[in-house]
Amino acid sequence: MFHSGELAVQRRMGQADVAARVGRSIRTGIPAVAASFLAEQSMVVLGAADPAGRLWASPLTGPAGFVHALDEATIDIDTLPGSADPLSVALAGDVEVGLIALQPQRRRRMRVNGTSVVREGGMRITTEQVYANCPKYISRRQIREFVTAGEPGPVTRGTALTSAAVAMVRAADTFFVATADGDGHADASHRGGNPGFLRVLSPTRLRWPDYRGNSMFMTLGNLAVQPRCGLLVADWSTGALLQLTGRAELVWDTAGLTAGSQCAVDFTVEEAVERPGALAVRWGPPELSPNNP
Repeated sequence: MFHSGELAVQRRMGQADVAARVGRSIRTGIPAVAASFLAEQSMVVLGAADPAGRLWASPLTGPAGFVHALDEATIDIDTLPGSADPLSVALAGDVEVGLIALQPQRRRRMRVNGTSVVREGGMRITTEQVYANCPKYISRRQIREFVTAGEPGPVTRGTALTSAAVAMVRAADTFFVATADGDGHADASHRGGNPGFLRVLSPTRLRWPDYRGNSMFMTLGNLAVQPRCGLLVADWSTGALLQLTGRAELVWDTAGLTAGSQCAVDFTVEEAVERPGALAVRWGPPELSPNNP
């Protein structure tokens, strides 16, 4: 069920027994409650590798129903990333993907890992893992409006964070992480906390704390065997997106760790993409999770 990296982190954290119990909830198919949940969503986030092997996390948006289960093992998404999205080329072919559907309004989320292929009008995912996550660390938000998809501002690419990107990171109470295991199986996950929990150590280096979750350690387990990963930070009110790809390192030294964290992750930026106004769903202010340390 779990690969070597996940097992190693579970043992190091002393949570292997808990992980074994929680892991029984992972399915290969889509239960009816999960299909209903997907059909309610106006946004999902995908994680995948580009042709160079760099991992990215990208949002896809649409009216409720744009993500829907065709059967117990197949999900259709009625859109594709735009040309400015770093994953637009990767998702044009057959690729391993991770998907997370986050519903901030109700503090609910679920994850799907599988294989994606292009179809007319969008993409199709054949599922390999389907499971729900607990509501911890999700900031509650309400959808404010939908706007016409597009790129109202210039797309900026670089190898370090600009001052605008630094401000986005420091204000973030939510971000998404794309990882993969040693065989390339991708995963997309969510991280939440109080603003400032994602720290800027330098224009090319970030750090975030890892808070207690479901004990399966799929993200940390992937990073233990494959340090490449991608981050997605959004300005939920303006629709600005910051997409980063780089490499991560697990920090086990407990000295100086954020209160409530089990360990930390240091992330080195290799490429940064800023896309003003790219997120078509605009959200209201957050109600921070009461679980945040």
